[in-house]
Amino acid sequence: MPEAEEGGSIRPLTGQGLVVTRKGKRLLQVERITVTGQGLTVIMGPNGAGKSLLLRVLAGLVEPERGRVLWGKDPPQRRRRTKLGYVFQKPVLFRRSALGNVIYALRAAGAGRGEARDLALQALAAARLDHLAKRPARVLSGGEQQRLALARALALKPEVLFLDEPTASLDPASTLAIEQMILRAREAGMRLVLVTHDSGQARRLADFVVFLHQGRILEESPAEAFFAEPKSAEARAYLAGEILV
Repeated sequence: MPEAEEGGSIRPLTGQGLVVTRKGKRLLQVERITVTGQGLTVIMGPNGAGKSLLLRVLAGLVEPERGRVLWGKDPPQRRRRTKLGYVFQKPVLFRRSALGNVIYALRAAGAGRGEARDLALQALAAARLDHLAKRPARVLSGGEQQRLALARALALKPEVLFLDEPTASLDPASTLAIEQMILRAREAGMRLVLVTHDSGQARRLADFVVFLHQGRILEESPAEAFFAEPKSAEARAYLAGEILV
């Protein structure tokens, strides 16, 4: 279960004054971003906007040169990072069976042998992969591999699940299957942060939108308000299909 702040509320994940520079070029400059409550936050914007970089900074995979990420009032501790789930655009899978991949992650998180197997079987069934449980993960199709990676992340019941363009290279049927898994997780009360360049997907899934351009957040608003009336010229141009540089 998620650890709570005093009073029983789920602590927010906040990035403050985040700056990342590479080879003299500033790729990210975010004054503040907060992920709180339940629901799905979509980080969107044109290619090169810094979406995936921001996601990795929030998840603790990239250290910013300046700024900090906080859980509630405290910096994230190593044990707290187990409360984060991360699904990459290209699935990262172990040289094990589909079932073995999920069991391994659960055992690493402290589950007992029997519990891990039971939870892994449930996760595969929810992803409609139980018939492939014994098959080596790396021979599965691209869509099946991504569903497995997502099932493995969901089995750990993270406090926040980060998804970095998980359907970018998938066919429509696989994309639908992934989106259905994401929606079920949201309905179960999980907080999710999704990076996508697909405005159609953002419209289908988002509760809240963060619009990023040239490494800066230009808009943060409920999804309905953002898509009905974006405030920035860049967001209006992006949603109209124009090319932003």
